[in-house]
Amino acid sequence: MFRLFQIACLIVFSSIFFSTIADSQTQPTPAVTFTVDFPSSQPEHYSIRIPSDGQAHYESSGRLSADSDDTDSFDLDFTVAPQTRQKIFDLSAKAGYFQKDVDSHHKNLAFTGKKTLAYKDAQRAGESTYNYSSIQAVQELTSLLQSLSATLEFGHRLQYDHRYQKLALDEELKHMEDMARSNQLAEVAAIQPILERIIADPSVINVTRARAKRLLEWAGVH
Repeated sequence: MFRLFQIACLIVFSSIFFSTIADSQTQPTPAVTFTVDFPSSQPEHYSIRIPSDGQAHYESSGRLSADSDDTDSFDLDFTVAPQTRQKIFDLSAKAGYFQKDVDSHHKNLAFTGKKTLAYKDAQRAGESTYNYSSIQAVQELTSLLQSLSATLEFGHRLQYDHRYQKLALDEELKHMEDMARSNQLAEVAAIQPILERIIADPSVINVTRARAKRLLEWAGVH
């Protein structure tokens, strides 16, 4: 009898143990998603998903130029630095995880793109679409994520220029430096590989390579 009792206890314990593991594996990783649709801008659409583990994903699409029907799409997996990730989740909490309408609904405001912030974890989910928000946390979060998009799009263009038109690199990097000085870039380390390829390429003029190096130094990478 005692032996049967031990076996029964082992079966019950095993069931609880493996059930707990299965539940933990199916729980959604907390994540913040920011999506922008703005037909008159470049890119016309982009989306950033930032999970709590920092393994983020970015995608964008749009026309190659204002007078072109050809489209360009871009996908990138990248890692968000812990301090940036913490700021994103803190601001999301201050904004109530977007469970209420965050749009200001002010009339006569210029359209700056249809923006959607979303949050999801095991306990809650929220999503709100807006043009402009008067909520301070949403304003800060929007600015940060727009800066992140700008940085990643710079990396996308630098990859193209480095492959096809190296003389265009200097103007692009100069623009990046200007934006970095005005704190309009975020997570420059995410585009470190292309900046390092530019620095290491002797066929790129020295002033351009120096700009790329300064950007990494500004980001604390070199």
